[in-house]
Amino acid sequence: MNTETLNKIKNIISVMPEKPGVYQYFNKDGVIIYVGKAKNLKRRVSSYFNKNNQGIKTSMLVKHIEDLKYFIVETEEDALHLENSMIKEYQPKYNILLKDDKTYPWIVVKKEPFPRIFLTRTVIKDGSKYYGPYSNVNMAKVVLSLIKRLYPIRTCNYLLTDDKIKSGKFSKCLEYHIKNCNAPCVGLENKDKYDEYIKQARQILNGETTELSRILMEEMLQLSSELKFEEAQKVKEKYQLLENYRSKSVIVNSSVDNVDVFGYEDYEGTVYINYMNIREGAIIQSMTISYKKRLDEDKEDILALGVTELRERFASDAREVIVPFEFGIDTKKYIITVPQRGDKRHLLQISTKNAIQYRIDITKQSEKLNPEQRTTRILTQLAKDFHLPELPRHMECFDNSNTQGTNAVSACVVFKNAKPAKKEYRHFNVKTVIGANDYATMQEVIHRRYKRLLDEGADLPQLIVVDGGKGQLSVAVETLKELGLYGKISIIGIAEKLEEIYFPNDSIPLYIDKNSESLKVIQHMRDEAHRFGITHHRKKRSKAQIVSELDNIKGIGTKTKELLIKTFKSVKRIKEADYQEIANLIGKSKADILKKGLKD
Repeated sequence: MNTETLNKIKNIISVMPEKPGVYQYFNKDGVIIYVGKAKNLKRRVSSYFNKNNQGIKTSMLVKHIEDLKYFIVETEEDALHLENSMIKEYQPKYNILLKDDKTYPWIVVKKEPFPRIFLTRTVIKDGSKYYGPYSNVNMAKVVLSLIKRLYPIRTCNYLLTDDKIKSGKFSKCLEYHIKNCNAPCVGLENKDKYDEYIKQARQILNGETTELSRILMEEMLQLSSELKFEEAQKVKEKYQLLENYRSKSVIVNSSVDNVDVFGYEDYEGTVYINYMNIREGAIIQSMTISYKKRLDEDKEDILALGVTELRERFASDAREVIVPFEFGIDTKKYIITVPQRGDKRHLLQISTKNAIQYRIDITKQSEKLNPEQRTTRILTQLAKDFHLPELPRHMECFDNSNTQGTNAVSACVVFKNAKPAKKEYRHFNVKTVIGANDYATMQEVIHRRYKRLLDEGADLPQLIVVDGGKGQLSVAVETLKELGLYGKISIIGIAEKLEEIYFPNDSIPLYIDKNSESLKVIQHMRDEAHRFGITHHRKKRSKAQIVSELDNIKGIGTKTKELLIKTFKSVKRIKEADYQEIANLIGKSKADILKKGLKD
């Protein structure tokens, strides 16, 4: 921003009132690049031009400001509503972006004679009543199905005026014959009775099912007292249908009525806000929206914007709003509650879980279309959790195996892009260590592995994982120092009991969330190294046993031994085998030598 522009802006600020309002910033092309609200316009706008209060992103915005306009309103709440509408209209470059391009379904009760009730994605301002929108179309279909089973609502699109009905223009259709409709088109349905169906259907759509259940119960008892048992049975069936629907819908005490709940999830620059409207303890509306951050927006401002957007979208008249934290807006339309316990706290937890699940679902859908995105996300999280200077696209993990100090082996598994690269797995038969010494074994295999990679000029990993605690890690670190690789390759240790992550020169381990994808990748590497090492160790041990018992028998050569093992699978089975069976396989003379040798 040049001096001339800055002076112009300061002159505008100098005459700004200290009242609630909305301000707009324009670039050199006259395009709105930012819209904001303020309780005190003068103070808020002035703060942008105080270099001590500027973050990196805010300073980038200020550089592009060429002009400023503002609008005065009565209250901060009015400012919030105006800000929300302007952001949606102009979509300024530096404002948080509402990521919502879907068209959601509504349930409409048409304003017409003998109203229809159906699902639509188009809202027409013709006086009809729209309920929704429904983020889950299945939920809307469940409600419609219930209404259809309870009431004979027509499905035809005829305009059923009195004149047309009397003229006999229409005729009964299949819906009448299968008893889904009472044929108002030919005058067989009483209009007052049909209007009562619509009234009760509206109650269901509004979530007012308790009162409707009570009415149906009274009607059933009244018909029973009048000995109208067939009619009473029909009402009973409706009552049971409604009660079944209520039992599946109610999640908290029915005294919690007409309340809005907002869950909040902030993840990697995107905020997810879930909305639930609660009527008589049941969720009747639910939706999650997301905002992409552009500047260093406060969570309070984002939540306030989300609450305003969703309440407007659902035309909510709830007098109580449940949120995870205060967002500092004085409003007369509703009270703000931050619950610490009880049913309302339970509702907030459900809403927050919905926001988190929405984020997970969106991420999974995106990663299905672009698998590389998932890999990058996991590697980025690994780099963040383990303080790595770069993405660990190449990782290696080491594990040792021995039996009472004998047949010591070590395994190295290689992961590329967080997935096993099995062709690059390596076994190490320990050469310099006698007895059970995990530290010395780790020192040998680390040295052998990376001395060879250095000699061959091969690619080195970005991360080494050692299966063990502080001791094994320290030995591995010293070995890397000897090779001049410490500081060039990151290294960590994982202790199996509590899944503790150890870092060099740090005695305090890191405990990662058990559901963390970073921990799952490290566990997978450790388990692969253990499996790979154990498999090789067992083969070596088995081979050693075979060699010790068969190779010491003079007269039994290599080919005969291989034939015996291939046939009987083990020395134990050879000992248990019938003499004749062995003789038929290798001949009588060798069978005699074998039996005598095994006895000795």
